[in-house]
Amino acid sequence: MSERSESAYERAGVLPIGGSERQQQFSRLLRATFAYCGSVGRPVMDLGYFANVIDLGNGMGMAISTDGVGTKTIIAQLMERYDTIGIDCVAMNVNDLLCVGARPLALVDYIALARYDEEVMVELAKGLAEGARQAGISIPGGETAQLGDLIMGGPNERGFDLVGTCIGLVTLAHLMTGDRLAAGDAVIGLASTGVHSNGMTLARRICFSEQGWDVGRRLDELGRTLGEELLEPTAIYVQEALSLLDSGVDVKAYLNITGDGFLNLARVPAAVGFVLDALPEPPPVFPLLQRAGGISDAEMHSVFNMGVGFCAVVAEGDADLALELLKERGRGCWRIGTVVADPERRVRIPAKNLVSEGKHFR
Repeated sequence: MSERSESAYERAGVLPIGGSERQQQFSRLLRATFAYCGSVGRPVMDLGYFANVIDLGNGMGMAISTDGVGTKTIIAQLMERYDTIGIDCVAMNVNDLLCVGARPLALVDYIALARYDEEVMVELAKGLAEGARQAGISIPGGETAQLGDLIMGGPNERGFDLVGTCIGLVTLAHLMTGDRLAAGDAVIGLASTGVHSNGMTLARRICFSEQGWDVGRRLDELGRTLGEELLEPTAIYVQEALSLLDSGVDVKAYLNITGDGFLNLARVPAAVGFVLDALPEPPPVFPLLQRAGGISDAEMHSVFNMGVGFCAVVAEGDADLALELLKERGRGCWRIGTVVADPERRVRIPAKNLVSEGKHFR
């Protein structure tokens, strides 16, 4: 196998995580904490899935996840608009919780700022509240920190970071880990609202550093300004996912298409692969980024969601019903592929001649 060349994402400053001995040591140290509590309070899953679940006893589990919005905060600064990015924070967390079959309940936020700014705080709260409304959760608390020595001021001296931690409930008998997948299962993709909150470092490099575009530049293919496109909030899939679970459809896995793009499908522990032979045409922002940055198909599909923000894997016999129920919710959705037997757990995209190899497509 030839040596892999440095990717555009790596040149933008985002290095691959995982696989090294140090990373394995990091995981071993955290995994050792599983023994520090009794049976109640003990994680029931290993590290590395979208979320984990804590055993509460009596057959109940508390799902927990944490995530932030990344460098999308810089887009908010450039636009001087802070009232939507809280939606992203909620979305990034609740969408991960759904992947273990949990019903999200509550989120606490952590906001770190270069300097305290009441106007920014109120606007951030508006987005968090709207995200909570869409997800059907509460925000019972959080933390604010002024870290001028750590957080850079950015383009308008209003630098900040926004992170959330979310909890939900799941009966352990209905815990979803992706271990039930089998050849022939149907893969259904739900439409994204754009770039979401992943790959933004690469998108910013392409648009602002390489092309020299301004956030206020209106691009015909987008039908709006570049800043409006990139700031579009991440879709929240709670209502669709829970309605499908409640319908009786045999949902075998939910998979959040975030960082690593379609490589997220390979997180399932089952000895299966995925053939994505019916992906929809991506929204205009993705071919725009690909052309402007000279990005390969392989990297586009391992960094961006390409218009599919969330996947449901269902039994083949339930595929048509699942699509019908999801369409009733008003979200775009498609049968995008099929599960196949594959102990190497590869993801294939035949139309682009792509086959996954570890954390990359080739």
